[in-house]
Amino acid sequence: MSILEVQNLSISFTKYSKGLRQETNLVIHNLNVSINKGEIVAVVGSSGSGKSLLAHAILGILPGNANMTGSILYDGEVLTEERKTDLRGSEIVIVPQSVKSLDPLMKIGPQVQTSVRKKNAITAQKKIFEKYKLHPLVEKLFPFQLSGGMARRVLVSMAVVSEANVIIADEPTPGLDMEVIKEAEISFRELADNGSGVMIITHDIDFALKVADKIAVFYAGTTVETALVSDFFGAGERLRHPYTKALWRALPQNEFVPIKGSQPLINDLPKGCPFAPRCEHAASDCLEEMPAERIVRGGMVRCLYAT
Repeated sequence: MSILEVQNLSISFTKYSKGLRQETNLVIHNLNVSINKGEIVAVVGSSGSGKSLLAHAILGILPGNANMTGSILYDGEVLTEERKTDLRGSEIVIVPQSVKSLDPLMKIGPQVQTSVRKKNAITAQKKIFEKYKLHPLVEKLFPFQLSGGMARRVLVSMAVVSEANVIIADEPTPGLDMEVIKEAEISFRELADNGSGVMIITHDIDFALKVADKIAVFYAGTTVETALVSDFFGAGERLRHPYTKALWRALPQNEFVPIKGSQPLINDLPKGCPFAPRCEHAASDCLEEMPAERIVRGGMVRCLYAT
């Protein structure tokens, strides 16, 4: 059963341009993604594809000029803005992308302890610090006294000790050494095995493939494919969408072939498939309308010609 389900999510921003004219830019459109209990879903895609914005929508921390349509369900019930406020930080938590999210006026130890819900707070904090190679003296420091890597480890540790039902990790690995990244992989897996749903937003496809069960691929503000991790092998023959295949081929350990062109700007999306201008297999009908989601070989894809 899905613990979190995002259905037909669209997000636009209203802003004023020259002459005080009001403009609306559609940033996320018809986006779908779901997480089951006990499952890790990695969200991958290039910068500007809507990954972090999705996390902000789930948590209810979009800016005031945002307009959202579609629905987000938590444990089968609509996640209203009021309910997001009630659940944020307790049942739904985030490992934020910015280390500036730590409270600058609170020492690190007590700050991590506030995230513990099910165990002795002090004991849980000390154990997680030991696991993530954080010296005991770190608990007496303020955030400004931490290096970037240390602050990142603190943020990950706060999410882990929370044992929340839904954990969203937004770029959790930058600044971490390989040993700590491995510990993070183990921690996220343990959380999922204990029944949590975990969403990992990342540019690091290698990390995603090591830790996740499914990969949701974002492009230009929507989901173009959701595939099992086991589909990512060989020359990408099990993958469905041309963009997913191109991402796979672009990895250094594969063909290291760059993807020609660039992702379209959000306010200048093509009429049809957003990847069509870069796709080697695009036909005339690909330029006419956004492809609907289809199930192909057990995975979701937005492509007219995926087989």
